[in-house]
Amino acid sequence: MPDSSSSPLLRRRLRQGRDRLATALITAGGIGVIAAVMAIGVFLAVEVLPLFWPDASGESPLSLSSLWLPQPYPGLDEPVYRWQPALPEGDPGPRFSLAPLAWGTLEAAGWALAIAVPLALGAAAHSALFMSRRLRAHLKPTLELMEALPGVVIGFLAGLVLAPWLERHLGLGLTLLLLLPPGVVLGGALWSRLPGRLRQRLPLGWSALWLVPWLLLLWALAAWLAPWLEGWWFGGDLRTWLAAHLGLDYASRNAIIVGMAMGFAVMPTIYALAEDALSGVPKSLGEGALALGATRWQTLWRVVLPAAAPGVFSAVMIGAGRAVGETMIVLIASGNTALMNLNPLDGLRSMAASIAIELPEAAPGGSHYRLLLLAALLLFLFTFLVNTLAEVIRTRLRRRYRRLGDTA
Repeated sequence: MPDSSSSPLLRRRLRQGRDRLATALITAGGIGVIAAVMAIGVFLAVEVLPLFWPDASGESPLSLSSLWLPQPYPGLDEPVYRWQPALPEGDPGPRFSLAPLAWGTLEAAGWALAIAVPLALGAAAHSALFMSRRLRAHLKPTLELMEALPGVVIGFLAGLVLAPWLERHLGLGLTLLLLLPPGVVLGGALWSRLPGRLRQRLPLGWSALWLVPWLLLLWALAAWLAPWLEGWWFGGDLRTWLAAHLGLDYASRNAIIVGMAMGFAVMPTIYALAEDALSGVPKSLGEGALALGATRWQTLWRVVLPAAAPGVFSAVMIGAGRAVGETMIVLIASGNTALMNLNPLDGLRSMAASIAIELPEAAPGGSHYRLLLLAALLLFLFTFLVNTLAEVIRTRLRRRYRRLGDTA
């Protein structure tokens, strides 16, 4: 008869073998990902280096000053920044200045973060600290699923729906901008002065639902006020007033449109990470502050946010990394004009959009081709550093929470 004691030993060895195989596969996958990322960086660096190698005469074909500083051009009185890789015959170009592309990339990301960060952090704070658990269980997954929307769909809606609508209703857009923030604050003040029984029927944890009719009322009020405001303040035409008094030409697809679309795309990422950070703060900290007499706002501002600050900062940085690398939204909604000015109503052109448009037509090995790869290398380094720093901060946050939980 076979030895019965060998069967458990065999099963244990098989289980250990499976565990070792799974560990090896996971390790190999992690090393493969790191190697692939490093290979991308090495490939881009190798392709870009010939840009700065001296030619047969001993001179470098391109210099850093020609890429980032304004250069004099025939017919122009002052040096300017230009990105014009393809020019008509007889023109002394092409003109390769990465400054307008870098400016467009940072401008688009800046407007996106200016719109997304306040809304995402406000939603995260309300969801983590004030929202009803039942409502949070339904709304949070829905908001996180917004991250799966393709950028090309958001860019299509921004370029073909939002941009023409805002161009036709520019006065309404300005009125909404002026009316919505104080209107929301007024709604909160009115709620705080309601009788106790009515406030119980409109609890703070469900404000995400009962505020919707108030926002619709504010929209209707703005639609009623917009023609009167535009006629009284701007002579009946806001667009003409901007050009005549401020020198701001309005382009249908401009930085504001890009910022709104990219802000909508980046918002779910910032919300999800910030909400996890705020929810991870030990409950004992907030409960202790409330027990000592602090209000909910004081507890949020002075206790919860400082404890979750590394995680919130990490969320904003990851959102910034995505905004800088976004391609399709900028490609569709920006107008793709390589301008370098402070007018948010003008178009722009980002590095990612230039790579998507021009790389298929650039001759491999040429200066244009290598400059586009240089732009890709800059984007790669920026996003890599931002995501790495965000992960380091998130790791420190976990350790901090663990220490706070152990001492609580």
